[in-house]
Amino acid sequence: MTINGGQLLARALAQAGTTEVFTLHGGHLDAFLVACAGEGIRLTDTRHEASAGHAADAYARVTGGLGVCVITSGPGFTNAYTAIANSYLDRTPTLFVVGAPPIRETETNPLQGGFDQIAAATPVTKWAHRITDPARIPEIVALAVRKATTGVPGPILLEVPIDVMFGEADEHVVRYPVNYTIEARPAPASTAVEAALDLLQTATNPAIVIGGGVTFSGAADALVAFAETVDVPVFYPGKSDGAIPASHRLAGGGLLALGTLPALGEPTPDVVMIVGARAGMFTGGRATLFPGARLVQIDIDASELGRMHDVAVPILADCREALLALTAAAATRTWPDWSGWVQAATGAKHAHRAGFVDETTESGKPHPYFAARAIVDACPPDTIFVMDGAEAPSWAEFFATTETPGGVLRLGYLGCLGVGPGFAIGAHRARPDAPIVIITGDGAAGFHIQEFDTMARHNIPVVTVIFNNAVWGMSIHGQEAVYGERGVVVSELADSAYEKVAEAFGGYGERVESTTRIGDAMKRAFDAGVPACLNVEIDPTVVHPITTMMLGDVTSTDEIVVPYYENIPR
Repeated sequence: MTINGGQLLARALAQAGTTEVFTLHGGHLDAFLVACAGEGIRLTDTRHEASAGHAADAYARVTGGLGVCVITSGPGFTNAYTAIANSYLDRTPTLFVVGAPPIRETETNPLQGGFDQIAAATPVTKWAHRITDPARIPEIVALAVRKATTGVPGPILLEVPIDVMFGEADEHVVRYPVNYTIEARPAPASTAVEAALDLLQTATNPAIVIGGGVTFSGAADALVAFAETVDVPVFYPGKSDGAIPASHRLAGGGLLALGTLPALGEPTPDVVMIVGARAGMFTGGRATLFPGARLVQIDIDASELGRMHDVAVPILADCREALLALTAAAATRTWPDWSGWVQAATGAKHAHRAGFVDETTESGKPHPYFAARAIVDACPPDTIFVMDGAEAPSWAEFFATTETPGGVLRLGYLGCLGVGPGFAIGAHRARPDAPIVIITGDGAAGFHIQEFDTMARHNIPVVTVIFNNAVWGMSIHGQEAVYGERGVVVSELADSAYEKVAEAFGGYGERVESTTRIGDAMKRAFDAGVPACLNVEIDPTVVHPITTMMLGDVTSTDEIVVPYYENIPR
């Protein structure tokens, strides 16, 4: 009996535990798409391949497992390239399967071919490979899954040419692997564990800073256990919201809270344990949020240990295994009373309240800080927040919290606007009972607003809240700060009726012109039971503190002022 490549691909993915695939139709894929139902795989088709890729990425972030995206050749691949790069830079475990013209058509100028997709994918994947024999599909899929989910997680790309996808193999020669996944959790050296605890015991103001490595190693419970054992506050940038519940007494919030300590008259940490977080834009870059602090760093990637900053105790290990070992060893020791420091450090996350007391604005339109508060206040406790854009989600991040990993999804190292709809679709498939709310700017909303159609067709009742100030907020505020009004170039937008787009695709839409009306509007959006869009008017002149911080000193005459990065010395 024979079986075709598409059937083998669907069967292999199902055997690997895949139940959800995000896709957009292309004829190269039909043999696979037709086979999915028989293997118990649900297909969610989007209106743009980037959204399908972002959905797979978000599915991985929320579940901690593998996200799968299957896309067609040529423009399907190039459309998804941004999503692949986003997954690569944020180290999420994803598998991208892409079609291709027949192998026999090489150098014939074929349809949707003509360039090397494997070569193009290599810089933004852990591994990219072309399958040339249908019979080998299961073993190559197993290899891809293991590569995506072990060590440093990341995206894998498999190219399946159409003659391989539709081609047939004798079933008796096909080998189905016994293990598609393996437990690969390197443990820490016992000497490093003891050295880390020795250093931590000398601290006056210790802190734990976590990253995505905690989430993807399934270490949330181990993190909480360790933090409680030593009574040290935990701070969480980027992908690690919810690894410690936001309501926990040791939850310190994002890293910006640490940066406010000096302004509050409080000391900064003198010993910092960094767990699964990389040095870079989310941890202060080449500068440091921890001046003078001695560092312990835990990472499964040796190249990250000591990147840009000296580390007193590097620990090469899986985050969960390291935290379990640290907890066991810490339980045998007596720890200092850091309760006063814990109270000060965890209280810093509320410091922003003092900076915003006046709701009035020059235009009379809602102030984004208070609009964001009203939006979050109207959301159920188990809401998954999807942050998209620059200034708009930054306002919401003052208030949006979660008790579980994957409860807040936001931009990563690529700074990729437009992830919101795809992230929301993937989050819904991962956690279908949780309310999903996208908070986005009107600029970011324009990238993939067509995904209201996907949400409507697949009964995904996401609530999208658009901060409409008719400008690219961070862009125009940066231009005004550096150049004045003369520098405002291509950073203005139309005041558009975005809510009408949702309605046209079968959703619910409403324009909101007052902060006091946001709560009721949110209730109507949730109650609608269909994809909903609230188009909230926002004052365009209010500048978010993150924009000011990212600009740095715009008055310096000794430096060339550049946005987003350190200024250039003259």
